[in-house]
Amino acid sequence: MDLKQLEYFVAVAEERHFTRAAQRLNVVQSGLSQAIRSLEGELGGPLFVRTTRSVALTAAGSVLLDEAHRVLEAARGARLAVTQVHGLARGRLRIGAIQGLAPFIDLPASLGRFREAFGGIDIELSFDGAAPLLDEVREGRLDVAFTQPGDAPVPELASRLLVCEGLVAVCAPKHSLAGARELPLAALAGEVFVDLKADWGMRRLVDQSFAAAGLQRRIGFEVNDMSWLTELAAQGLGIALVPESVARARREDKRLKPIAIAELREAEEPCWEIAVAYRQRRDDDPQGRIAAAFLERLVQIAGNL
Repeated sequence: MDLKQLEYFVAVAEERHFTRAAQRLNVVQSGLSQAIRSLEGELGGPLFVRTTRSVALTAAGSVLLDEAHRVLEAARGARLAVTQVHGLARGRLRIGAIQGLAPFIDLPASLGRFREAFGGIDIELSFDGAAPLLDEVREGRLDVAFTQPGDAPVPELASRLLVCEGLVAVCAPKHSLAGARELPLAALAGEVFVDLKADWGMRRLVDQSFAAAGLQRRIGFEVNDMSWLTELAAQGLGIALVPESVARARREDKRLKPIAIAELREAEEPCWEIAVAYRQRRDDDPQGRIAAAFLERLVQIAGNL
């Protein structure tokens, strides 16, 4: 049993799904499945009950999950301690991000924890579009960027997938689609959409999904803030496609006008991805050590890097 096997096990246990766990870890699913089978072989029994769409922990798996969290946390703490010894007394951390990281990534909490640990490191934060952020990391103007993965790998950059979540349709409670499940994209083609501006990553994702399916759609409202998507949809002005976590968090907010959710067919469901990108650096590069220390702190907050 090694740390990598435990990381794979924790990802599957938390995602309850091998495909999502592989996407979260940025590994091929076959390799993930083999690692889990090997771990189960070492421990003498199954850790998961597998179904066609999800997995559940066995009794042994539940016991292992608590221990795995403790072991991985201890390993991260050890790496952080060594990093601190290597001298991060002064320096600067430059971070870029797209809008709409919440509720997936608590960036303020990550920055706060980093400041507590490394008070001598100045922190700079800026927001931009996905493509400009990747360019800034590649050119050395940013150390770390939270953004959508690029269409093609950039040789100078390393990245880890943090989020891969399906989009759902948000509409008014009285809309004909309210509460629907397994909707094909074609069922949405005749609706009026509330969407983001054309240069937003989520808008491009939805546009590409409809184009790949040979479908057209009508956009009645273009906004520059994700919260406007759900608010206009709540007023019955159109439907919006947003990440499931965003939709469910908005639906639970009783202070606002109610919304309804319609789930798409899994095979056609666009997947909203957020990755952290950073330059590939040598171990003796001080700036690289600062970025690595922040990413370790992010692991402690998010638990899914």
